[in-house]
Amino acid sequence: MLFLLFALIDRWLVPAPRAGRCDWLTRFAYAHRGLHGGERGAVENSPTAFAAAIAAGLGIECDVQRTRDGQAVVFHDEDLERLTGRTGAVADETAAALTQMTLTGSADTIPTLRQMLDQVGGRVPLLIEIKIARGRRIAPLCLAVRRALEGYSGPVAVMSFDPRVVAWFRRYSPLMVRGLVMTEAGWRTLGAKARRHLALWRARPDFLAYDIDDLTGAFAQGQRRRGVPLLTWTVDTAARADRAAARADAAIGEGAGLARFIAAGAAA
Repeated sequence: MLFLLFALIDRWLVPAPRAGRCDWLTRFAYAHRGLHGGERGAVENSPTAFAAAIAAGLGIECDVQRTRDGQAVVFHDEDLERLTGRTGAVADETAAALTQMTLTGSADTIPTLRQMLDQVGGRVPLLIEIKIARGRRIAPLCLAVRRALEGYSGPVAVMSFDPRVVAWFRRYSPLMVRGLVMTEAGWRTLGAKARRHLALWRARPDFLAYDIDDLTGAFAQGQRRRGVPLLTWTVDTAARADRAAARADAAIGEGAGLARFIAAGAAA
């Protein structure tokens, strides 16, 4: 009875997006942090990885962090060590300093979001994941992303694990397509199920980007059945690609998980 009530509230607070609002979302597979690794040797979230995704006819998923001077840079981690070999936090550096830092194992440097948008130029759709560290305010990075996107005319959506980010864009940039990133991470208690619905109601997203390991669960599939587009991550094996093709509307993948989608694009 309780979850029937939740389902009714879902439909009331988070209706499926109207026709035409985000139809482009489901027409592509997305290269997770660009087309990186393997034989290509490209580093994640790098200009080389983005160029490879464009050449393969894939959409691009990327991550953004906020700099000390209030800009958005394309970078996954909060700290610099894994991807640059340097110590320190991204948030403690200026954009000018970060864009001079070389990504380990490549000649690429860290791009700002604006530089990345200029590189893509609307040729493929973009999913921008906004990374918010625990305890951090959301508005500064949301504002930085919105500023970077001013004048950009290509298909683009923002998304985040943090429902506050999605709600911010709903309030302050309502034309922006927005998604809620979700994982169940083994939490299948009654309380965890309730929290998923509460996050959905707070965010009111246009789409969900759901953990592939939880894709077949009742929550994800229930939202999809009522018309909310369901993307899934990280599709990194052939078996996961099969699951994504059967139970989701678009895949966010890498490595072997993207092979079928690259082949399909080449055939087209």
